[in-house]
Amino acid sequence: MAEPTLLVTGAGGRLGRQVVENLLEMRAGRVVAATRNPLRLADLAARGVDVRYADFDHPASLRSAFAGAERLLMISTDQVDRPGARISQHRAAVAAAQAAGVGHIVYTSAPAPQPLAGGALIDDHFWTEVAIFQSGLDWTILRNTLYTETVLETLAYSLATGEMPSAAGRGTRSWVSRADCAGTAAAVLAGATGRQILDVTGPETLTFAEFVAIAAQVTGRSLRPVAVSVNDFRRHLLAAGLPPMVADALVDYEVATARGYTGVVAPTVKAWTGRTATDVRSVLTAHRDLLLAA
Repeated sequence: MAEPTLLVTGAGGRLGRQVVENLLEMRAGRVVAATRNPLRLADLAARGVDVRYADFDHPASLRSAFAGAERLLMISTDQVDRPGARISQHRAAVAAAQAAGVGHIVYTSAPAPQPLAGGALIDDHFWTEVAIFQSGLDWTILRNTLYTETVLETLAYSLATGEMPSAAGRGTRSWVSRADCAGTAAAVLAGATGRQILDVTGPETLTFAEFVAIAAQVTGRSLRPVAVSVNDFRRHLLAAGLPPMVADALVDYEVATARGYTGVVAPTVKAWTGRTATDVRSVLTAHRDLLLAA
């Protein structure tokens, strides 16, 4: 049988690049890497990857990039600086997938997406899922919990101050490594059938205080948790140097955690990759030197 054509959008990003690497290692089929900056993926092209230009703000480029793809991984874009922008991009991508005859679409979503007045990260995911459900295509929704790596920058800042704020209250969260999300996405892109929603999580749930205790143990630094309001939490993220759109996304996750939406542990990573999901301590230990240097 002919090898399937597997297309990854956002292939120049940190998640997308790892997905492509996983697909190459798996020898799962013909790999297409779609990106706004094809020159940045010249090394992948040299290894046999079909690198194509795709800009989610230009639907014509999506139709061209998706041509011939049988299975598509749509990684949610980073366009979160204005309400509705990302939804428009994702709807254009779904329409392009339909026009190209894609048979199965995989989408990287988030826990408990829901419509929110005024738009937000979770709102974007909700309406994107709706567009996919209405497309008539087969699909797999990967509801990834927050990457453990996203906290590294703010954790370094907190280690310098000795305090780490949170607005999550007593909510719990199952942090997941980006590598586990990439491995899962690659396996699902290569082999999923039908229509399903999968929670992609780490192997444990932690309260904020438990997370801080692990961070203190790994780094050997004094660090205490501090409960703050949502507005104060956002101010902390901005003070740590995060861009406003990233800060807003993390605030959304903080609210979701406080409401109990992120305290789920699912077997998805092991079921699809054969490997146990990486715990928080292991990820922080791997980045210990970087945290202390910062």
